[in-house]
Order: sequence, then C-alpha cells, then structure tokens
Amino acid sequence: MWKVKPPIAFPMETRYRPILESLVPPDPMSRLHLRRFSADEEFPDLSRNSTWMARILTPAMYRRQFHRCTQSGVIFDDVIRPGLEEPGEQPTPESVGCVAGDAQCYVLFCDFFDRVIEAHHQHEISGQAPEGDLNYDNLKGTCDLDSSYAVRCEASVVRGVEDFCFPTHCSRGERRQLLTLARRALLRLEEEELPGRFLPLEELDQEQQRELNLEPPSAYQLRIGTARDWPDARAVWVSKDGSLVVWVNMDDHLRLVSTRDDGNIVEAFKCVCINLQKLEGFYRELRHPFTWKQQLGWVSSSPADVGTGLRIRVHLRLQHLPGHKRLQDVLRRLRVCMHATTESPALYCVSNAATFGRSEVGLTQLVVDGVKLLVAMEKRLEDGRDIDELVPTQK
Repeated sequence: MWKVKPPIAFPMETRYRPILESLVPPDPMSRLHLRRFSADEEFPDLSRNSTWMARILTPAMYRRQFHRCTQSGVIFDDVIRPGLEEPGEQPTPESVGCVAGDAQCYVLFCDFFDRVIEAHHQHEISGQAPEGDLNYDNLKGTCDLDSSYAVRCEASVVRGVEDFCFPTHCSRGERRQLLTLARRALLRLEEEELPGRFLPLEELDQEQQRELNLEPPSAYQLRIGTARDWPDARAVWVSKDGSLVVWVNMDDHLRLVSTRDDGNIVEAFKCVCINLQKLEGFYRELRHPFTWKQQLGWVSSSPADVGTGLRIRVHLRLQHLPGHKRLQDVLRRLRVCMHATTESPALYCVSNAATFGRSEVGLTQLVVDGVKLLVAMEKRLEDGRDIDELVPTQK
C-alpha cells in the first residue's frame, strides 16, 4: 500500500516526443495579432545569464519553440521569463531559470524542459519515472541526528492539481476554484484525526502573519506572476498540534510542510508522507488528481521540483567545516547543497540538491547520511584532525 502507483498511462504521454520533434506546428499566436518579430530577432540576450535555461537554450532551440502555444495560452517566452528576470550569478547555475505555466508545457516544450531537468537533477530521463516510495519504515539504519549540531529539520513536498494552470499563469477564477478544492480536501483531513485551522491570508492580521513567518511577496514573485492579486485566494492550513502546515496557491498549488525543532527527520518525513497520501485520495475523489507525467513523475510549476517534489532540510550548527577548502567537493559528492541562514552566522541549512531520479525514501536517506558525514567532519576539525579520509566517492 505504500508504493506510489502512477495513474494509467495515456498513449499521448508515451509518444509525444517523436511526434513533437517531427512536427512543424502552425502558429497559434497569429490569431492574437501580437507584435512579434522573427525568432532570431526575438532571441534574448543570455550573455550574462548563469541559469540552466541560459546554458541550454540555443537560437535553434528557440526557433523550434517560438511558435508553440499550450491550450491555455502559455508561449515559450512565458516559460523562460524567470531566468531573464533573475539571471543568477556566475560561475555555477543554482536556478533552473524557467517555469511551466501549465502541465502541457512539459509535453509541448519537452525539447527544452527535458534538457533543463536532466542538467539540474543530474539524472537522465527515461520512458518511466523512478517508482515512488513513501514508506518511512524503509529508511535504513539509525536516522537520529546529533542534537548538538542538528537544531531543526523540515520535510516539505509540492503538488500540482490536474486541469489547472500553475500559479504563474492561472486566472483568478482558477485560483479561487483551487482554494475551494483545498478547503474541501483539508476539511476531510481534519475528519481523519488531524484537526486544524484553515486560514485565508486576506483574513490574517499582522501578528498571525508573524507567527506563520509569512513574508510579503517579493519583487521577483510579482514580476513572474505568482503573486498576482495578492492575497486573493491564498490560504494556509495549520494542524492543531503544529506538526503540519499546508500552503495553498503560493508558489505552487499545494505545499505540505512538517517542521521540527530537533533533528528527528523521520518524524517530519512520516507526517508528510501519511497526510500527502490522504490528500491525494481526497483530490482523486474530487476528480482533480495531482498532476503526473509518465517520464517525469509528479510535476508542478518548477522543473526543479519534478519527480517527487520533496525537500528535506536540516539546520546544522557548524563552526569549522564551512570554511574548509574541500567543502564544495564534498557537497557535490554527497549530492546535497548547503547555504548560510540569516538566523546565525554559524547556522547552515543542508538539503537535497535534486528531487528527480530517486524515490522519496531514497532522497531522505541521502540527506540523513550526508548530514551525519558533515557532522563527523565537523567533529574532526574541532579536534584539529584532517577530514580527507572521510571524503566520500561520488554518489
């Protein structure tokens, strides 16, 4: 019962790549009379852009995508706009630099998206996405993290809802319908022995917003469209015991988050897994299942979240390791990323670098094992010893 079984495969999903690559589609945008010039004249300046979008997009690829348009009206310039608004910093790309306006983007613009996904997640796309696994009992070994170093942990997962555009492109009516669906599904969740409160953002006062660490939308969110009509049809659901928070219509349709003020990542992962499966069933009953693509797995607005949509984060207290010359090589081998937090100069957040290519259990195990090794390295450096013999081989 724990295995995530994909829905019945549709023929379109198994055949779309050769069809699209051999097809020269008509220009649906000609009916809209947009004042656009040729693809060569419209090609963006990517010379100072370090996102994956900029590294992968070529004039020839842009010409192939230029006249394509999804049924909801998403064109290729909508897809690459985030990377043009936030070009990133050299030398290495941290951002994918693109978003999908709807699920059809992953099919229609597959020539581009597949390459971005493979580059970002370092995993080749095959005919079938890796099988999911939400059984937290499959985690191997002890997952207890040293409380002297691991001060907080979080498990979060994002999901898109079938038949609706993603937040960068959805209309007010779609967003409000998504809010209604979320309210109904979360009411069912409350009836399943997890009482909570459904809080529309427009009804929250400043004190409640501070308690939820809710920040106003950033300039970037406003530019790419995820914060349009803020805070209309946005909401947060909070369980009574504080173990689970569900964000509705923020950067994604749904984001489930379980946060703990210790290093017990298993409990956070368990909370997300159990309630995600319940919500998945409720949405199916409402005839709006979560969005699944055969080659990619679960998809949402960002290609950085395809596959599982799962992020495991652990906040570590580190003094010596952040300045070590081999740190970036270690992180690359562990396939995790680490960045400083704003709370303390010695507090760092460690998380999985990819969401695609492994199961949910596999990604959680990856972060747990990586954090344990980083803590072991920190202890060695505290004693004045070397860490070379602890450096792992490539994951």
